[in-house]
Amino acid sequence: MQPDSGTSSAEDRGWSVSVCAVMDSVVQPVVQPVVQPVVQPVVQPVVQPVVQPVVALVDVVAVLGSFPALAGASLTVNRGEILLLRGPNGAGKTTLLRLCAGLLPVERGTATVLGCDLVADRTAVRNRVGLLGHSNGLYADLTVADNVRFWGATVGATQAEIDDSLTRMGLSNRLADVQVARLSAGQRRRTALACLVARRAELWLLDEPHAGLDAMGRDDLDVTLRDATAAGATVIVASHELERAGALATRVVEVVGGQVRRVAP
Repeated sequence: MQPDSGTSSAEDRGWSVSVCAVMDSVVQPVVQPVVQPVVQPVVQPVVQPVVQPVVALVDVVAVLGSFPALAGASLTVNRGEILLLRGPNGAGKTTLLRLCAGLLPVERGTATVLGCDLVADRTAVRNRVGLLGHSNGLYADLTVADNVRFWGATVGATQAEIDDSLTRMGLSNRLADVQVARLSAGQRRRTALACLVARRAELWLLDEPHAGLDAMGRDDLDVTLRDATAAGATVIVASHELERAGALATRVVEVVGGQVRRVAP
């Protein structure tokens, strides 16, 4: 008698169990999640711009005749400063200003002004600086306005800049059309300062700039110098008026015997 086709023998059932057991014993592979590497942003180093000083003198010697008016002077002046040079007569303050203006040769040492090497070519800096010494440097037969126009024209100043220069120094009224020969000492000083303003100098070199000015003229000058430095210019002032110039200055140095001896706080 044949077994019913709908039933299975014990042998068949045993084979099925063994197959299931084998299947259960197969280790299924563990699928690990794909971990994406974390890409760190590349941090570029911050490169600070190199700020060059406006004036850099190292062991400078300058000779007047056979006399060493500067005898190893070292000085650094940064942009935007109002630096006061103080010291006795004959100390070398005026010589220092004239050297920075490119008017005196450097006999020894290194000197750089506004990036110009004064040893290699001291004339290159002249159009970029403004020097006001004891002499006003005016043309006596010209009017106030004509003098300012003349000096402004050397740097291409506009008429608006000429007018602003006259206004700043209190010369935009009837004095503008007066010949310099007819002016008082204080008015001539104002005119010389207006010429300096019109030249838009990057470096102002002033020797006793308050001399001859009345109280209002001194105040006008102080405001003008502060405005100039706020606009990016640099000012070096030689003065014996320590109270006035000291209040204006951002830093003070002392010049003695042709050297910068001490830096005052």
